[in-house]
Amino acid sequence: MLYWLFVHVFQKYVPTFRVFGFITTRVALASLTALALGLLLGPFMIRKLREWSFGQHIREEGPQSHRKKAGTPTMGGLLIVVSIVIPTLLWADLRNPYIWLALLGIIAFGAIGFIDDYAKVSKKRNLGLTARQKFWAQVFCAMVVGFFLLLLHANQAYSTAVNIPFFKQFKPELLIEPLTKSFWTYPLAFVPFYLFIVFIMVGSSNAVNLTDGLDGLAIGLMIIAAGAMTMLTYITSHASLSNYLDLAHLPRSQELTILCGSMVGASLAFLWYNCHPAQVFMGDVGSLALGGGLGILAVLIKQEVLLIFIGGVFVIEALSVILQVGSYKLRRGKRIFKMAPIHHHFEALGWPESKIIVRFWIAGLIMALFALTTLKLR
Repeated sequence: MLYWLFVHVFQKYVPTFRVFGFITTRVALASLTALALGLLLGPFMIRKLREWSFGQHIREEGPQSHRKKAGTPTMGGLLIVVSIVIPTLLWADLRNPYIWLALLGIIAFGAIGFIDDYAKVSKKRNLGLTARQKFWAQVFCAMVVGFFLLLLHANQAYSTAVNIPFFKQFKPELLIEPLTKSFWTYPLAFVPFYLFIVFIMVGSSNAVNLTDGLDGLAIGLMIIAAGAMTMLTYITSHASLSNYLDLAHLPRSQELTILCGSMVGASLAFLWYNCHPAQVFMGDVGSLALGGGLGILAVLIKQEVLLIFIGGVFVIEALSVILQVGSYKLRRGKRIFKMAPIHHHFEALGWPESKIIVRFWIAGLIMALFALTTLKLR
């Protein structure tokens, strides 16, 4: 909205307003707006969450050291979502379909988390979602996003090929040409595409959700991941840089840089209140929204595989849970880790919470930097 006013209305009267047309200017402004909004609204939201008794419930099987965190306000992810959406609407070009699709994904995944969080804090389990219902709701949201991506593909505004790190020419196509053009076989051409989109978005959403177990851990890693995605969206939208690095050039992805900048600013603001000892937790509304947003950004800029490295710690956390559950079921109660996700394993080993958090941040930064180096190693 502000972008349109400054560039398309006021610029004719004040020529210096053309600076607001530059993507770098608007990314900085979006980040600062999100940061300011989060810092200003934070105390108000924490106070309201306390008044409404929206406190965190601590699982019985969780670490004993977490008992003292019971009652800490949760659902603070609402602050994150608001701090992402408003600056994006203010500083992005809203004629860009990528922006609306990304915001749709973030809000939809956040809504799933909100329903589940509200059921937990209000003790009205009949209003909540079971694990299976939550999963299928996420799958549905991912498929809706996939449908709109296919519409963009039909208008030559999106590619369904997958970029593979380290390989220039190997770009698998997700849309399979059916053997015949009959009504029954044609829909099968879309199956690999939908499966891939669902895997990326649902996997990313749940990986961030599983990582959100220590004060500031998940949100600190999100700052790193969102920062890396900001660079990738800018490179992808830049003709010279994308050509030089042999990446898919997507001019419309330029506005997604605004969203990424908002995500960085919102995450920084939330970390202010979520750092150890936390004043507020993000809850599922925050973790599912951030994870879903990270997934859809990777899908839109065609860096789905690179997301595995950018969010490397998130992936490790999710894998630790899968391995733990698989070992417990297949090996008759035997566990690989003392506790899963893996950050709880290190807690059980006696590591202080703050040490685990900082070391995981360092690991996340190393993985994100490695992901960016792969752009040239092809």
